[in-house]
Amino acid sequence: MKLRTAVTTAVLLLPLVSTAAGKAPAKPAAAEKQPVENTYHGTAVTDPYQWMESATDPKVRQWTDTQNAYTRATLDKLPGREPLRQRITELLSWKSAAYGGLDEQGGTLLALKFQPPKQQPTLVAVGQVDDLSKERVLVDPTQVDASGKTTIDWFQLSHDGKKVAVSMSKGGTESGDVSVYDVATAKALPNELVPRVNGGTAGGSLAWNAQGTGFFYTRYPRGEERPPVDREVYQQVYFHALGTPTEKDTYELGKDFPRIAMTNLESSDDGQYTFARVANGDGGEFELYLHGPTGTWAQVAKFTDKVVSARFGGDGAAYLLSRKDAPRGKVLRLPLATPTLDKATVLVPESEATVQSILPTQSRVYLVEQLGGPSQLRIVDLTGKAQGLVPTLPVSSVGGAVRQGADDLLFVNGSFTQPTAWFRYTAKDGKVAKTALARTSPIDMSDVEVVRTEATSKDGTKVPLSILKKKGTKLNGNNPAWLTGYGGFNLAVTPGYNALAGMWLEQGGVFAVANLRGGSEFGEAWHQGGSLTNKQNVFDDFYACAKLLTDQKYTQPKKLVIQGGSNGGLLMGAAVTQHPEQYGAVVARVGIYDMLRTELTPNGQFNVTEYGSVKDPAQFKALYGYSPVHHVKDGTKYPSVLFTSGANDPRVDPFHSRKMVARMQAATASPKPILLRANAETGHGMGTPLSARIEEEVDVYSFVFNELGMTYKPNATKKVAAPAPQ
Repeated sequence: MKLRTAVTTAVLLLPLVSTAAGKAPAKPAAAEKQPVENTYHGTAVTDPYQWMESATDPKVRQWTDTQNAYTRATLDKLPGREPLRQRITELLSWKSAAYGGLDEQGGTLLALKFQPPKQQPTLVAVGQVDDLSKERVLVDPTQVDASGKTTIDWFQLSHDGKKVAVSMSKGGTESGDVSVYDVATAKALPNELVPRVNGGTAGGSLAWNAQGTGFFYTRYPRGEERPPVDREVYQQVYFHALGTPTEKDTYELGKDFPRIAMTNLESSDDGQYTFARVANGDGGEFELYLHGPTGTWAQVAKFTDKVVSARFGGDGAAYLLSRKDAPRGKVLRLPLATPTLDKATVLVPESEATVQSILPTQSRVYLVEQLGGPSQLRIVDLTGKAQGLVPTLPVSSVGGAVRQGADDLLFVNGSFTQPTAWFRYTAKDGKVAKTALARTSPIDMSDVEVVRTEATSKDGTKVPLSILKKKGTKLNGNNPAWLTGYGGFNLAVTPGYNALAGMWLEQGGVFAVANLRGGSEFGEAWHQGGSLTNKQNVFDDFYACAKLLTDQKYTQPKKLVIQGGSNGGLLMGAAVTQHPEQYGAVVARVGIYDMLRTELTPNGQFNVTEYGSVKDPAQFKALYGYSPVHHVKDGTKYPSVLFTSGANDPRVDPFHSRKMVARMQAATASPKPILLRANAETGHGMGTPLSARIEEEVDVYSFVFNELGMTYKPNATKKVAAPAPQ
C-alpha cells in the first residue's frame, strides 16, 4: 500500500491461510455482539465487534479457528478443485525464470531471480545479460531458512561492486535485518548484522559511502528507546561503519521528521553525494535532503515544493521530478555546486503524459511516462530537446531502467499478453533487443485481444478500462467476467502478464482491469480526485466499469466476479456494500474495512495522509460515508464473498477482515457464503512461499468457479513448448 525501496518480484502476489484443526461446523456461529459506543464530532457510532480487534484474546482465536474450519469444509469439497489445482500448479510453477530489481555497480550486475520450484527469489550475479552460463547465486533465502518463509526484501551494491547489503525478513512481517555479503565469495561478512532496517510501516533503505566502508541506513526505534506503540514509527537515518558494533552507529538525520516519515536513500555513482527523500506518510508529500563532500546534510526541498523524486546525473547536477504547478510532472536540473532549489532550472516542462520516474545518463535523460495505464519511455538530451521514444510493446508497462555504460539502457517491458522481459536499448543506433533475462509464457495468449475503452463515472469522469477476451468472444451477456482495480496511493495500475488471467480466458471468461482515480495514471490531480474526502470517487469509478461490462453485454451481474487486495480490498468492501446487486462473487484480500479505527494501527497512521483522519470533521464525514463495515445492512442479499487475511500483516491489521466477516454473516439474507481465510503464518503478501500462494489461488478459483456456476474444463488448455533451460 505504499511505495517501497523493497525489491519484490511481480510473480509474488498475496497471502495464504492455514487450516484450522478440528471438525468444521455446518455453519459458523454468529459472532457475539459487545456494543461499544464511540463519538466523533457529535456523531455516536456503535461498534458491536470492537472486541475482535485483539489478536491475543482467546475468544478471538477460537472464533477465527471456527471460521477457518468452516471455510476449509466449504472449499475442500467443491467440484473441479483437483483439476484446477493441477492447472494452477502448472502455471505458477513454470520453470522459466523471472528477474527483477537489477542493480549494477563497479561492473557487477545483480538481480533477484525467481525460478520455481524455489519457494523464494534468490539474489544472483548475472554476468552477461545475453549469456547466463556464468550466472551464480549469492544469497538463497531457502538456504538461510529451510522453511521457505524467509525472503529478500531488497539489496544494495557498494559502488565498487564488491559488497552487497541484503535485507531479509521472515513470515511476511517485512521486518528486515541487513547482512553484508562479499560478492566474490558469496559469504556473509562476520558480525555485520544491522537489525530492523526495513519494516512494514515505513519501509527501509540504504546507501553506501564512496569507499564501501559503511552505509547510511533507515533505523527504527530499538529496545526501550520508545514505548511499544511508537516502535513502528519515528524512522531516522543512521550511519554504520563496517567492522563496528551496530550499537555504535551514528545518528545522521530524522529527529525533526514527521512521526510517520518514510525515507529513501540514494547516492551518486561516486558515492560523494547522498539524497534522503522523506515521505510524510502515504499521501504523496516529500522533503529532500542532500549529504555532500562537506559531511553535512542540507535540506533541498520542503513538502510545499512538491519535489517527489531526485536522481544524480553524470554532469555535476541532480535531476528532480517536481509537481509544483505541474500535476503531471516537470523535470528540473539542479547543479550540485549550488544545491538550493532557487538555482534549479526547468529541463522538461509539463506535458500531456505523466512523468513517473527519470534516469539521467551521460548525455540524456530517460523519462518513464504514464498514459492512463500503459506507459512509455521518452528521451530528452541535457538541454531538454526531445530525442524520441524508446520502442516498446503496444499497450505495455515500462520500468526498472538501469544505465549501461554512457547512455545505453536496460529496461523491463511487458504487456497483458506477453511476460515481462529485460531489453537493451543501444543509444548509438536507437535499437532495442531482448536479453536472455526474459520469461517464457506457460500459456498461449496469441488469440487474446486487449480492448481499451472508457467508462463514465457518476460525475462524468472518463475512467480507462482494459478488457481482455479471446478473439471472437460473443457479447451476449453470458460470459463469466473478472474485474479488478486498486485506486489509491498514487500508484498506477499498469499492463502486466498474468498466467491465471490466461487460465480464466481459456475457460471462456473475460478479464478486465480498471484504472481508477486515486492512482497516478493522469498525474497528481487524478490521485487527489480519489484520496482524502474524494475517496468515494474511486468506488463510483469502479461501479461505472462494472456497469459497462454488463451494459455492453460482456457479462451479467450474476456472472461478474470482482477482486482486489489491500487498498483494493477496501475497494471490494465498498463495492459489495454499495452495490451488492451488481456482483456474483467477491474476492477481498487483506483489505481495510473499518475506516474509523484503522488509524489506531501502526501502518494506519501512515495511511492518514491518503485516507484522512477521524480527528478532522470533514474527513470523518467522508470516512464514515463509505466505511464498509458501517454500511453493511441487515436483511440484504449479499453475493458470495471470500475474505483473506494474514496474521503477520504489518500493513493491514487482520481485525478488519474479522469484523467485516462477522458483520456480513450476521446481516446477509442470502444463502451465499461469507468466508474468512485467516492465515496464521503470512502477512500482507510479501515473502509468501510459492507453495502457499498456489494453495490460496486454488481456493480462490475453486470458490469463484463454484459461485458463478462454472465447470472447469481441462480440455480447454492449450499446450505450449517447454522453455529452454536457463
